Order: sequence, then structure tokens, then C-alpha cells
Amino acid sequence: MLRVGKYAALAGLLCVAPAAAQTVDTTALQGNADKLIQAALRDQAGLDRLEYLCYRIGNRLSGSKTLETAVSWAEAEMRRIGLDNVRRVPTKVPHWVRGKESASLVLPAERPLHMLGLGGSVATPKGGITADVVVVSNFDELDKMGKTAVSGKIVVYDVPFVSYGQTVPYRGSGASRAAKLGAVAALVRSVTPRSLRDPHTGAMRYADDAPKIPTAAISVEDAMWLHGLARMGEKLRVHLEMEAHTEPDADSANVMGELRGRELPDEVVVIGGHLDSWDVGQGAHDDGSGVIAALQALALMKQLGIQPRRTIRVVFWVNEENGGRGGQAYRQWVGEEIGHQYAAIEMDGGAERPVGFDLASALSQRRSPASGAQPPRMPPLFEARVRAIGRMLKGIGADRVERGEAEADIQPLVAAGVPGLGLRTVGEHYFDYHHTEADTLDKIVPDDFRKCLAAMAVMSYGLAELN
Repeated sequence: MLRVGKYAALAGLLCVAPAAAQTVDTTALQGNADKLIQAALRDQAGLDRLEYLCYRIGNRLSGSKTLETAVSWAEAEMRRIGLDNVRRVPTKVPHWVRGKESASLVLPAERPLHMLGLGGSVATPKGGITADVVVVSNFDELDKMGKTAVSGKIVVYDVPFVSYGQTVPYRGSGASRAAKLGAVAALVRSVTPRSLRDPHTGAMRYADDAPKIPTAAISVEDAMWLHGLARMGEKLRVHLEMEAHTEPDADSANVMGELRGRELPDEVVVIGGHLDSWDVGQGAHDDGSGVIAALQALALMKQLGIQPRRTIRVVFWVNEENGGRGGQAYRQWVGEEIGHQYAAIEMDGGAERPVGFDLASALSQRRSPASGAQPPRMPPLFEARVRAIGRMLKGIGADRVERGEAEADIQPLVAAGVPGLGLRTVGEHYFDYHHTEADTLDKIVPDDFRKCLAAMAVMSYGLAELN
């Protein structure tokens, strides 16, 4: 059992709080919330910081020099704003290197394929792999083919996008599923609903009980084209070359700073995003916008002279994309003080127009498949607090609060009993740019970013201020 001090006692009380006690009066907060919203909607400094991160530093894969440049820059910016207790929390991070890579169709015609190696992939042998291709629409089709049809081949997964959660397993485990049947490589249709022939990279993982084979994403158009040729009965052959390799873990660090609470400085509302990105594009939506919105939320409070009752701590987590080491390192750093983590907020869904927040708690996650037990309720008074604060964002359309899953970097905190919130947007184009060369600053709509900033500022302030 986790020893979480007074938070455990508070959670127990909240679970049995009478319905009458669940009404939350935010009248006293409304004035400062309105000031934060108005300041956010006029703000230019946050966009300037995001521009510097995207244009001057660029993409920031774990283990890269650019990530460490970003870590140093983030620390300097926090000090420039005047935050308290600015520091780094060191952690080791994976260091995967892409190297040169290419793919091309050899038969029935010679034509290049648009590809990006998947993070964590091994290399091809020197000189590459040339092999016949089998195309499948799902894992069931692959398994029905069996080893006789798959052995020695390159497997192409042409799996249409349904949702990120439903489709991403083909990126994550497609290589190992194919390798178990003797495949020599795997190419995965990019996990996106729309494409302009741009491949989407992302993390994959090798199973312990299968050979490691090289794997890459190809564009939606190329996957559909290969599938169409296969249905016509054409024999397909592809040449794949990848220099990808993994080096020893590298030194990195989370970066954090605080706006100290005036009455309860030891109680902390954590707000942030992840500083790392993939090694393509500029990491603008994923997740430059998240870290800058979180940082600028505290900057606005400083400018307006707003000092909340609890401490608000901004954290730039590292290594969300291919390891989650930053979130784990923060949880370890908190240690026995976990009971003082009042709430955690992460923005990691891009900077499109915000609609509200997802609310996650260890008390509200899905039932255990093994036990079939129903999960306990979300602490009702805390949920009422979040909904009341959300209503203060109605003017910008960001007042919706729904149950959801925790964002990756705050999952270790949520698992330990800390309520977690994730900013949610309309999500109209995020997965168009996600993990591609196209995730660049020009895709950020300034007014949408400012509304995200407003939502992050008001929610963090409201939670830090409430009795």
C-alpha cells in the first residue's frame, strides 16, 4: 500500500462526501481567471518562445545534441521569467540513431517509396534487403498466411486509420508479429487519417520471443498502391536499406521551475508537457506547444501578480516519445512526498482549439481484466472542483470535462493516486502532422495556441487556489 500521507486521508473523505458538499463556489476565483484569459488571448511572448524552440533548436530526439540544447534553453527561460527553485532532475534516456535510409519498389516497376524508419528499429544488413512482398490488412490475415507464405518476405501492413489507439499496435508490434512467421522486414502504413505522401515515424518495440527485423513506416498512398498491385496479382519486390542503431543510454534531465504557493507551498499542482520530439519536423504540435503553454501560464501569473495558495510547478519532461524515462524520473524524485502532489496537468495533444480537459485518477481507470472488479469512483468533490473550474473557460469553448486516460508523462503520478488532467482539443489535424516532417511551426494557429494557454493557466490556477 502506498503511503501517501494526508492525500490518502483526503481521498477517502472525498469518496464519501455528501452530494451537498460537492457544490464548488468559484466566485472568488473568477476575477483572476478572467485576467488570465484576457492576458493569454493577447499574449505574444509564448508564441515567440515556441518560435525559438522550433526554428532555432528544432527537433529534439532523446540522446541528441538538440535535446540537450533545449534542456539548457528551457532552464534559462525559467530563470528569465523569475520562477523559483529552477532545477534539472537528471535521468538516462535511450539513444536511437536513424542514419541513412531508403526504400524502393523493384518489381513490377522501379519506383521510390516514401518511408521513415520506426524508432528503435535495427538496421538492415549492409547493402540492404531485397525481398518479395506480402500485403495484409490486419494481424488475422497475416496469421492465416502462415510461415510458408511469409518466410523470407517483407510484410506490408496496409491498415486504415480507425483511431490512434486502435491502429497504433501495428506500428508497435507489427515487426515482431511478422518476424515470428519468418519475415525479413516489415513496412507499416503510417498511422494517420490523412496523408500527402508523408510518412509518420514513431516508437516500436521488439518482442523477446521473436527475431529483430528492420521496420519502417511508409506513406498511406504507397501502402494502398502496393496493396492494389497485390490484389491485381502482381508480384511485388522491395529493396530496403536502413542504418538505424541504438547507442548506450545518454544523459539528459527534466527541467522544472515553480511559482511558490502563498499559504500551502508544500502542496503542488504539476503542469507541463514533454520537451523531446522525434527527429523529423520541429516538434511544434508534439509537444513544443505543450511545454511552452505550460511555461507561459506561469509567466502570465508572474506578470499579473497572481500568487496562488498552492505551488504550481512547471515540468518539461524528457523522453516521452521512446521510453517514458522523464515521467518515471519525476515520480522517483518526488518519492515519499507523493502525498503533496495535489494534481497533475499535461498538454500533449497539440495546440488546436481546446474544448476542455480529460480527468484521470487511479480511482477511475478501467476495471482489471483479471479480477473483473469495478473500479472505485472518482473522488466526487475533486471532480466537482475540476468541473467548476472548467466552467470558467466557457467563454473560449474549453469548458468540457470528461473522464479519460492519463497522458504518458503523468501516468506514474496517476498510478500513485494523483488526479491527472489532459488538455483536449478538437483534434481535427493533429494526426495529420504527428511524427512527420510536417510538424512545424506554420501548423500552429496563433489564436488556438493562445486559447490552449488560457485553459492551462486557468485550470492550474484554479486547482492551486481552491480551499
